[in-house]
Amino acid sequence: MRPLRNPVIQAVLAWLLAGWMRFCFATIRWTHQNRGVAEAVWDAGGGVLCAFWHSRIGLSPACWPLDRAQPAKALISLSPDGQFIARAVALQGIPAVRGSSANKDKADRAKGGSQALRDGLRQLKVGALAITPDGPRGPAREMAEGLPLLARLSKTPVLFIGLSCSPAIRLSSWDRALLPLPFARGAIVWDVAHYPEGAELTDVALAWTERLNTVEAAADAITGLERI
Repeated sequence: MRPLRNPVIQAVLAWLLAGWMRFCFATIRWTHQNRGVAEAVWDAGGGVLCAFWHSRIGLSPACWPLDRAQPAKALISLSPDGQFIARAVALQGIPAVRGSSANKDKADRAKGGSQALRDGLRQLKVGALAITPDGPRGPAREMAEGLPLLARLSKTPVLFIGLSCSPAIRLSSWDRALLPLPFARGAIVWDVAHYPEGAELTDVALAWTERLNTVEAAADAITGLERI
């Protein structure tokens, strides 16, 4: 039995991870670039999609000030690992919308994806929805069509968020995920877009992949983190 399938172990580890992340975020020296585009979206209120690559999910709560921005939820997969991440993120004030297109069973995949789409659109009527558009299984830094589809249907702005921290723990997962270390140097870089009228989902996914890579590379350049 995998440890993360045990609800007690999962809850304890999620609590420890959330506490570690809060401590790190409080001690990291943060640099913000182009934050004005995010502040304009926060001031406008309403729905907004927030996108960052899956490898930076461990840094993501640092980019969303709960006392300043819209209330947010995170789209997190239905897998046991996704439940673990959902618990840790929820402990930092960002509850989850559960769903994914990567479940093994085709029927479950369709059911979970459809439910996540409905719940995501419902959330976008009142606040923010955070998405890792290459998750939960990759390929890393390749955007699927889920984010552009949500943007087209909801007509909400999309914030591309580049997150970086150095030094950091780099896991051996498929995406080489980062976990923060205390007293490190951190960076958050912003960009914003709307779904282009009449554009194809595939074309938008390719264009937005480049934009998300650009802000992440800019954040890594600030912190000095080696890109893989």
